[in-house]
Amino acid sequence: MTGPSLLATGPVIPNFGEPPGGKNGCIAQNGTFCWDWVSLHWSDILQPRLVEHIQLTAIAVGIGFVIAFAAALVAHRQRWFEPSFSVLAAFLYTIPSLALFQLLVPFTGLGVLTIEIGLIGYTLLILFRNTLEGLRGVPEDVLEAARGMGLTRCQTLTRIELPLALPAITAGLRIAVVTTISLATVGAYITPLGLGQPIFYGLQTNFTTEFVATGALAVLLAIAADLIIVLAQRLLTPWAHSRRLAT
Repeated sequence: MTGPSLLATGPVIPNFGEPPGGKNGCIAQNGTFCWDWVSLHWSDILQPRLVEHIQLTAIAVGIGFVIAFAAALVAHRQRWFEPSFSVLAAFLYTIPSLALFQLLVPFTGLGVLTIEIGLIGYTLLILFRNTLEGLRGVPEDVLEAARGMGLTRCQTLTRIELPLALPAITAGLRIAVVTTISLATVGAYITPLGLGQPIFYGLQTNFTTEFVATGALAVLLAIAADLIIVLAQRLLTPWAHSRRLAT
């Protein structure tokens, strides 16, 4: 009797329940922004992707800054080096991000390396130009005074040129960081990492809250990073802030 009675009842369909808010709630109705979904998926989707995005940005800007800074120092002393590096950096900067990532895939594969190489390439032009212009913007009479005091070329660079060039360098760093945060979302097209992953998934599934919430996180991250760099600049160049207040 057990067998026929089970067959008579039909298949058992599991009931996973309704989404938070019920069938008439924000999630079920695919509202523009559902806070219930954000709180429910903060720990398993949003926070891990945010951490990945910060890591992608920090690595790209860090390596890009080292390369651009070294190139700017060389170009500052050897002017023949500037056109060559500027052309290379400008060429990389003009390639559309999706195209650049796709071009790198056959050589570096579908992974973090492809994204990082592309992101580093986009930082070089901005960081190189701003660093070089900052170094060249040091007044000649200040350099002459440094030489008159007996400072070596290295001492002049570290004690005079770099501190005076810091506002220009920081301006380039701000642009590079904000740009990289934006471009890193496109990297999810190659590898599902960072805030771009839930943005692409939300667009594919047409679930508005997912890509709106993730896009807002990317914007807030860019604003926070910019404010942190501005604060760091003020701490490192207190004389510049005092001079502005005096005028």
